[in-house]
Amino acid sequence: MPSNKSVSDSPIIQFINCRILREHTLQREDLWIRDGKILDPEKLFFDEQGYADQQLDCGGGVLAPGFIDVQINGGYGVDFSQPSEDASAGVGVVARKILEHGVTSFCPTLVTSPPAVYHKVLPQVKVHKGGRHGAGVLGLHLEGPFISAEKKGAHPEQFLRTFRSGGMEDLMETYGSLEDVAIVTLAPELPHSQSVVRMLCQKGITVSLGHSVADLSQAEDAVRHGASFITHLFNAMLPFHHRDPGIVGLLTSDQIPAGRTVFYGMIADGIHTNPAALRIAHRAHPSGLVLVTDAITAMGLPPGHHTLGQQVIEIQGLHAYVAGLRLPHSGPAGTKTLSGSIATMDMCVRHFKQATGCSVEEALEAASLHPAQLLGISHRKGNLDYGADADLVLLDDGLRVRATYISGEEVWRTEA
Repeated sequence: MPSNKSVSDSPIIQFINCRILREHTLQREDLWIRDGKILDPEKLFFDEQGYADQQLDCGGGVLAPGFIDVQINGGYGVDFSQPSEDASAGVGVVARKILEHGVTSFCPTLVTSPPAVYHKVLPQVKVHKGGRHGAGVLGLHLEGPFISAEKKGAHPEQFLRTFRSGGMEDLMETYGSLEDVAIVTLAPELPHSQSVVRMLCQKGITVSLGHSVADLSQAEDAVRHGASFITHLFNAMLPFHHRDPGIVGLLTSDQIPAGRTVFYGMIADGIHTNPAALRIAHRAHPSGLVLVTDAITAMGLPPGHHTLGQQVIEIQGLHAYVAGLRLPHSGPAGTKTLSGSIATMDMCVRHFKQATGCSVEEALEAASLHPAQLLGISHRKGNLDYGADADLVLLDDGLRVRATYISGEEVWRTEA
């Protein structure tokens, strides 16, 4: 084929024989990439009279935007909430491994921890682009410690905090810095929380509601102040009640400001959420559903005891339970409190489709477009629009990952 050196110094890559997810529909057409971005082929042909330097045959597979995981606590033996002299190396291990599950960007998540842990870990984890080294980091997700003791779940109660001084001082005293933070999960019923929600949103940080006993009016008030996400819907919040549906009621609330969308995370691992509950949420508010793994240290590891922040976690099959507090010379006591999952994102996509009966397009967008919209980055990620980042996942008809691309470069491929 003709060279494009007269048009651009960068090679043009053409993905052929594929169905691409564009405008909410799988379409049989080629995808063109240059300089890590998706090209408009009409402009290429007619304005530049350019051609492809390289063609990649997708074998009839599905080419979708790379998956984005906004809640992942670790995996493969790494716990992001453990104080480490080289926390960035641990993040790098997980970033490399999740490529095989189609994840091209993620938010490393820290659960409730003592201030010393945040002060040590946060400065080491920076926003950066993905590549062969692993999935890109979009910013940290700080889940706690400003949450409800009653709905603490796997979070250690002794490290929970309230907004004593009424705002930013508490955040800075706890976290040390908000640089490179993308999401903060908090309980909106805590005193002074609404001013904190407003301040965080003004800094461009997404506020999520979770681990909370808030009623619907408290949740709606938080949304009016800027909150836009619900952390793992149904888990660690008041159960739905017909007189006061609590945070769950945000899915159909008529008090959401015009032009705003409330997104909600779902752990579609077949354990955290009953398929019927998953169907109810999806049918009530399909455009807000964001698949998250909420994966912990033990993702990718065999059964046994592992850590999650300050807790010991026991893996039994696909279940991860709180075994007890991580203390010297103490054996785990054992509970039946769920503590995050060991599911991978591609597993969640497949289970979500199977459990809800949704379309392939809906399942894929719940792991790509919706999290990008939540974080305000859908102009460059989460879709295959012209000009967007060429972060891609190639899947077969069973939605199993065959290859992963970041900025148009292949970063993982199945051996099968």
